[in-house]
Amino acid sequence: MGEQPIFSTRAHVFQIDPNTKKNWVPTSKHAVTVSYFYDSTRNVYRIISLDGSKAIINSTITPNMTFTKTSHKFGQWADSRANTVYGLGFSSEAHLSKFADKFAEFKEAARLAKEKSQEKMELTSTPSQESATGDLQSPVTPESINGTDDRVTPDTAFSTESRAEINTVPFPHSSTTITKHWEAELAALKGNNAKLTAALLESTANVKQWKQQLAAYQDEAERLHKRVTELECVSGQTAGVKTQKTELNQTIEELEAELKAKEEELEKLKEEVEKASQLQTQRDSLSQKLQETELRNTELECQLLDLEQRLENRRLESESFRKSLRSLLELLDGKIFQLTELRDSLAKLMESDSS
Repeated sequence: MGEQPIFSTRAHVFQIDPNTKKNWVPTSKHAVTVSYFYDSTRNVYRIISLDGSKAIINSTITPNMTFTKTSHKFGQWADSRANTVYGLGFSSEAHLSKFADKFAEFKEAARLAKEKSQEKMELTSTPSQESATGDLQSPVTPESINGTDDRVTPDTAFSTESRAEINTVPFPHSSTTITKHWEAELAALKGNNAKLTAALLESTANVKQWKQQLAAYQDEAERLHKRVTELECVSGQTAGVKTQKTELNQTIEELEAELKAKEEELEKLKEEVEKASQLQTQRDSLSQKLQETELRNTELECQLLDLEQRLENRRLESESFRKSLRSLLELLDGKIFQLTELRDSLAKLMESDSS
């Protein structure tokens, strides 16, 4: 069937700034379709996203990748092959959670696929190892060294053959002949044992060499696979390009309408910001005036207290002055009364003298 999309969603795509390694750089001007693809022929999962005809995401999922939620609507993962970090901004937390669940699911599937692939490569490499040591009496494989092979080892095979040959040797009548026969057999056994030991050591060295070659072949296959993946990025999606183009055109129209509405909203916000700035200026001016008024009020309160104190002093002085006046009036009344009596006495004297 080739490579087919198995899950799609829409998100804003970002990549980490290669210079600062801190800031996010948007790779799409609007939300685009982000899809998981599965290649059944190679058992590979990829995340692919197109912005027009440009592939802005082409990331093969490996078992060592991790998708991290950094906020309620944003997630990221690192791709060591592409030497970058991808970020996705979703319209809701539910879309982010769904994408993260799919990432974990396909990551586990990629891990299982890699393990099966390694097992298959080990099984296919075993016959080549056996053919490489065809000049030996019995090849030594990695399974036999690790003790996981149930086949007959060279020593066992040789011992079985030797016992069979010994059993078929006619029994001699002379003890000297028997002794010579056993000595010859012992020498032959020692020689064969030395040959088998050398063959075993050589096979062990060959196994290590084959493992190194296998690792090199795996690295080369990984590099070639990455190259093939990059080359197939655009060509493998030709069938879905038209559908995605239609969706993108519709999305562009919707986003243009949204952009126009956002621009109008932005103008309103600018006006509100200007009004808020003016109100803030007025508020600062009123705050300044209020502080000055409070300061003036404090000064007036101090002056009022001083005037009240002075008024109280004046009142006390006035009260004291009134008391003094009363005393003087009483004294004056007494003097007037005395003068009146004196006048009356003088008048009487004058009247008495005239008579």
